[in-house]
Amino acid sequence: MIITIDGPIATGKSTIAKNLAREIGFIYFDTGAMYRSLTYGIIKHNIDIHDSAALVDYLKNFNFEIKVKHGERFYYVEGEDVTLKIRNEEVTSRVSEVSAIPAVREKLVALQRQLAVGVNAVFEGRDMGTTVFPNAQLKIFLTGRPEIRAKRRFEELRAKFPEEAMNMTLEKVLEDIQERDKHDTERELSPLKQAEDACVVDTSDLTLDEVVLKILEYKDTIRARMKPSA
Repeated sequence: MIITIDGPIATGKSTIAKNLAREIGFIYFDTGAMYRSLTYGIIKHNIDIHDSAALVDYLKNFNFEIKVKHGERFYYVEGEDVTLKIRNEEVTSRVSEVSAIPAVREKLVALQRQLAVGVNAVFEGRDMGTTVFPNAQLKIFLTGRPEIRAKRRFEELRAKFPEEAMNMTLEKVLEDIQERDKHDTERELSPLKQAEDACVVDTSDLTLDEVVLKILEYKDTIRARMKPSA
């Protein structure tokens, strides 16, 4: 069974998907981390994303690994642990632009579909239910008020990157989130949007546990519908 969880930044997707997968014994895949890891590599090697030959060459040789240690997932680019580095502001500010490039999406969508073969998994991202897994058995679309999401993102950045976030303001984070939302929803290739058959959950006033419980209820409803009648 494949469960997809889509939604804009700072709706709690990663934590919710991770907790859900742990609760039901599924494998968890953070596809955003894949795009962030690729973006990190592009920045590290100073690749001009408008130079299609250089970009395609890098994609062919992109060395990416996911390792699980004590139940946690770690991301490696060319043997370097980039798990925390891919969450910094430099990567965050460029990942949306990089992920909108057709060659990039083709590369990572193919990888995501390979990872899904023969497993029960929760895939979290922005186009999982619309583009990557249109036939997923359960699709979740998370939403949240921009002000709440900005506060979450602001607190996350201050906790993980105190030096980088020292001069950051809540107002600037809100502005960045709104800009990211606009870019993600208006991009031509695989824009962020709710799948027609997705279950929508507004996370603004819910705890993480409450969101997971709602998703479990949707999952149980689907399982009940799939059971053959006696």
